Amino acid sequence: MFSVTMVWMGFPMIITGAMTGSILVLGMGFSAALKAMIIGNLIMLLYVGLLGQLGARKGMNFALLASIVFGRKGYVFASGLLSTLLLGWYAVQTGITGALVSSTYELNYVVMTLIAGALYIGITFVGVKGLHLIGMISVPLFVILGLWVVGDAAATTSWDAIMAYPGNNGAATMTMGVGLTVVIALFIDAGTVSADFNRWAKDEKSSWVATFSAFPFANLAAMLVGGIMTAALAVPDANPFGTDNMFGYMNAQQMTWLSVLAFLFLYVNLGSVCAHCLYNAATGWSRILRSHMRLFAVILGAIGIVIAATNVWAFFIQWLSLLGILVPPIGAIILVDQYLVRKNSEIDRDWRGEAFIAWGCGSAVAFIVEWYLPHLSTAISAGLVGGGAYYVISSLQAKRVTA
Repeated sequence: MFSVTMVWMGFPMIITGAMTGSILVLGMGFSAALKAMIIGNLIMLLYVGLLGQLGARKGMNFALLASIVFGRKGYVFASGLLSTLLLGWYAVQTGITGALVSSTYELNYVVMTLIAGALYIGITFVGVKGLHLIGMISVPLFVILGLWVVGDAAATTSWDAIMAYPGNNGAATMTMGVGLTVVIALFIDAGTVSADFNRWAKDEKSSWVATFSAFPFANLAAMLVGGIMTAALAVPDANPFGTDNMFGYMNAQQMTWLSVLAFLFLYVNLGSVCAHCLYNAATGWSRILRSHMRLFAVILGAIGIVIAATNVWAFFIQWLSLLGILVPPIGAIILVDQYLVRKNSEIDRDWRGEAFIAWGCGSAVAFIVEWYLPHLSTAISAGLVGGGAYYVISSLQAKRVTA
């Protein structure tokens, strides 16, 4: 239980989560952002917890679960997509590492990104034990430094002022639907492949404890660090991807020891999430191509570093929107299939067309919501429609077979 919990807790308790909290507070105001954070994390607890329970119960990774639902050949599309998206997430996080170090210390962006990427590949190469160990280092560091940043920033104002913070320049522009999508999409890809981690859990109880340590605990804590800091300082035109984040705040104190600690913390902290994403990507593609996880960790890690060097992190918000459209239906379909429609089913055929039709329905509706109904949540719409469509299609098919 402790090992799997440390793997999960070290995943979302990261600087990027704090940046996301800042983005939400800037766009929604603090009180509305807080609601979005809490509701979004509770949805993730249920979603990831149920998927993780399947992995723990069956002892299967995500690719095997997807093979039951999408087919022994069809799973390649679901697993391949998620593994590729997770590689992209690895590239985004590695690029953010290089960008923060480069802008803060006036060092070469490409060189800092290469160093970060190489370190993260090394952690992933160790395997799930490496994720456990870096989580044990990253989590305490984040808790200590996060509490200090929040306390120091909050001391400049009052908690009433923080709760009443209206948003960037006094104008809240982000709807609740968009806010929920941002919260959910931040870890929807890794959450969908939770069986890759939770298959190592001793039992289903351990799986749920580990999931709870991430959602809502670690993810909400990270978002609150950024959100409270942003609301307390109330900097006009704040830029969470520049200096207006906890890393920039620590360096702004102009204390050498704190700057050194901030530098080390950045690499360890983002190294945790990058190693997790690369592990998931390597696990997925190594099974698809029938090779070894460690070999693909090196290959995909190198590809990710090249992508990161192109400043891909600058498309962070667009990246979350894409994840909110494509990913939620996959997990929702697996949950409906394994808990409602075909309990205890096994891999029985190469392709299961009904799963792909439902996936298409969910993503199509999410695309419409993204462009024409921005007040709604893209991620929630995608999951509900995908899961609902699969249940209806499966029920109609069962009635036809019975007749």
